[in-house]
Amino acid sequence: MPTSSIEEYREQAQFIRVDNHNIACWQSIPTALDENQHKETIVFIHGFPSASWDWHHLWLKLADRYHLLAFDMLGFGLSDKPLPHQYSLQEQANIAFSVLAHHQVSDCHILAHDYGNSVVQEILTRAFERQEDPNFRPSIHSMCFLNGGLFAESHRPLFMQKLLKSSLGPLICRFMSKDSLMKSFLKIFGDKTPPSNYEIEVLWELLEYKKGTQVLHDLLSYIDERSQHRTRWVQAMQQTRVPLHFINGVQDPISGLHMLEQYQELMPNPQTTALDVGHYPQLEAPNLVLDAFTAFIEQHQYSKAC
Repeated sequence: MPTSSIEEYREQAQFIRVDNHNIACWQSIPTALDENQHKETIVFIHGFPSASWDWHHLWLKLADRYHLLAFDMLGFGLSDKPLPHQYSLQEQANIAFSVLAHHQVSDCHILAHDYGNSVVQEILTRAFERQEDPNFRPSIHSMCFLNGGLFAESHRPLFMQKLLKSSLGPLICRFMSKDSLMKSFLKIFGDKTPPSNYEIEVLWELLEYKKGTQVLHDLLSYIDERSQHRTRWVQAMQQTRVPLHFINGVQDPISGLHMLEQYQELMPNPQTTALDVGHYPQLEAPNLVLDAFTAFIEQHQYSKAC
């Protein structure tokens, strides 16, 4: 995934089978490092309704220093999109563990966005619940969140998301278009960092792939799951030994400044970065995200990790 090219994104995808589903993965292993130097791994977990393509700016800048791994979750991007299917965050966390095991990742930093935050909260909680178990893998050395519903009560979904989640969802899905995607994204990007036509074209192509618009209604069950697991997840975040950081685009109406303020209120010794952008900091201000993220993980290299 070295460039923003959708053609290269497709060509470089590798597929693994997880529970009879094809999951698209990308991996980059640096060759410039000294052979005796441990190659730290960064795992990227994308958001709704997009795909790992979201990370292409950061991928290009980090590939020469880190082992990178990304995958499209079930129902997203180039991965399978079964229908009917009862999608769940629990299943996505299981898939994440399978992807890490397949690529023999035993230690990693994790960077997540949006829907991916909820998957990572489940991963973190499982790690916390088994933190004294020497057989639990992988060992997580840091977690960094981008905009997302870390606290269910503060998540403010768009009206379109509410419609898609309702009983009208399957009908609404039939009338979705590239134009409607652009209209939704213009509402959640920063006023000075709107999505480009090319970004919308790529995201729409990935959304349409394997009739992905038809599964959006089922994927949105994650909103209810966030409420269901809220207490368990937040307690793990408050008590974990894994270093956490929250990079937030404060203009985001879904999970912007209000989510950042709640994070600062609820987390002990919170590490945060506020950016004057919207819901997709990795697309809107990739260099600022890169600076904040690398400064954070360099504090928590494997040799220094808790």
